[in-house]
Amino acid sequence: MGSTFFGLNIGQTGLYAYQSALDTTAHNITNTETEGYTRQVMGQQAGKALSVNSTYGMAGTGVSITGVKQLRDEYYDIKYWKNNTMLGEYSSKSHYMTEVENYFNDISVDGFNTSFNSMNDSLQELIKNPSSLTVRTQVINYAKSFSEYFNSVSTNLKSIQGECNFEVRNRVDQINSTSQQIAALTKQINTLEVSGGPANDLRDQRALLVDELSEIANVSVSEKTIGAGVGVTSYTVKIDGVTLVDGGTSNSLKVIPRTEKQNQNDIDGLYDITWANGQDFNMRSTTLGGALQALLEVRDGNNQSNLQGTVYAEAGDDHITMTDTNINAVEKLNIPETGVLTVGNHEYSYTGFEVTKDVETGAFIYTFELENPVAADAVDEQASIGESIDYKGIPYYMSQMNEFVRTYAKAFNDIHRGGVDLENNAGMDFFNATNKVNGREYTFGPLKDSDDYEYYDFDTFNSQTGGYHEDIPEDQPLYGSYYFMTAENFTVSKDLLLDANLMTTASNVVDGAENNDIVDALLALKDDKMLFKQGAPDGFFQTLVAEIGIDTKKASNFSDGQENILGSIKNQRLSISGVDVDEEAMNLVRFQNAYNLSAKVITVMDEIYDKLINYMGA
Repeated sequence: MGSTFFGLNIGQTGLYAYQSALDTTAHNITNTETEGYTRQVMGQQAGKALSVNSTYGMAGTGVSITGVKQLRDEYYDIKYWKNNTMLGEYSSKSHYMTEVENYFNDISVDGFNTSFNSMNDSLQELIKNPSSLTVRTQVINYAKSFSEYFNSVSTNLKSIQGECNFEVRNRVDQINSTSQQIAALTKQINTLEVSGGPANDLRDQRALLVDELSEIANVSVSEKTIGAGVGVTSYTVKIDGVTLVDGGTSNSLKVIPRTEKQNQNDIDGLYDITWANGQDFNMRSTTLGGALQALLEVRDGNNQSNLQGTVYAEAGDDHITMTDTNINAVEKLNIPETGVLTVGNHEYSYTGFEVTKDVETGAFIYTFELENPVAADAVDEQASIGESIDYKGIPYYMSQMNEFVRTYAKAFNDIHRGGVDLENNAGMDFFNATNKVNGREYTFGPLKDSDDYEYYDFDTFNSQTGGYHEDIPEDQPLYGSYYFMTAENFTVSKDLLLDANLMTTASNVVDGAENNDIVDALLALKDDKMLFKQGAPDGFFQTLVAEIGIDTKKASNFSDGQENILGSIKNQRLSISGVDVDEEAMNLVRFQNAYNLSAKVITVMDEIYDKLINYMGA
């Protein structure tokens, strides 16, 4: 049976238990506004009963503390991480797509419509007075403003691509820093828990880091107990199925600047991501999710419009031919002058290329000059340049801009070349492009009065790099294809800017200086519905702007909707793990009363023992 003073021990367990309960409640209250804090409760149970040699059997021994545990539901954690990943992706896309949309805003700022209409209005004036040097100068200057609009938008789009690229590096650094912190916390947690109870506050810090990580990419977490009752767990965090943290060790990612472009319009030094241990990091995974996937898609998204085709080459060949391609128009071609050609599982660096148009079918035949010979026979193998990315990002919108300026400039130049200037010389290129290396302007094929016209092959062009490079003297024209014209270097020919008399307004001067058939044809381009598949030039651009608006609105709607969903999930999680100050206030009263009653037990027992000891023998 219990000792004579057994009742004091029972009262003492109550004092200790409810003092701990009050301390736990106070801890909850003081962390009400602490981000990531999980409500804690003190676990208690009846003390181990004492067997007594009496008819009533077992005697209670008071209350025992089982430990302080967190009220956390793993189901809501997983649900939160998954939806936070989706929000991270949509909010990043919404942010950058809004930036893109702002640069195509024709409502609040002067943009395409203003510059395009001004140029055509000046052409309308030129019809009335084709010999006027003043009106010719106006046309040329408005055309220059028109080209500068595209130059500006191109610069701004590349700036956005640069921002995305910079943030990719920052996000990778954030992943590495977070993974190291999670690994360090896991070590501390295991060290503490192996010799005591759960390290609740450290676990909160670790869970908060996983919350932050889930915004960047798709994460999964698993925790298993090692051994039996030793207080050590195996904690693993994975990104898109690949281990990032394993217990106290962490893997890391690194960014490597590309040495070769995948797209003609890309800025230099775009980052590729890889694991530091050499393992492949799948940048194009559709399950990567989070802000990182959004950044990569906005930066690299080409709407699956990269060059693809079938190649034929034998081992040892230093040139490789591609046919049956998906791009058979120079206006849509945006491959870099030098880059990487992927053939099956092999990658070959090419130093230049040549394109020949099949006269009968109109299909393009590409020949690539390789840096190193072909390693193995490639017969009817699929090949590509760059990656096929199913998202409309910066490269896609840049390619659309290029398609517009190339198509419109070619049509405009062809008409302008069909006329003669006031000195009866053949018309030159009105719109032009500058070589990015030497700054010279291209000539898009010989003029009709040139000795080269009869011998020039209009169905073949090359990259003018590697073995296809030629040093062209300054006194000879630099012939080039419209492939070299982009929204970035689109301009008006320098000679026209210096001398407006070189502009052609008529197909001949025999009919007099007031003949204006060329100007009529140039002005008719504005309403030429056969120029683009979207219709007239303004139809093409309106379609592009509408496309950008729809993509931006879609990203914004998804972001707003996902934010509401995540808020709901967060509330569900907080309903279990969050601190309710009203509830904690009631707990203070409850545990205070329980503490007072335990103290009362000891007081009563003291009175009993006083009678027993001091008065029984009197």
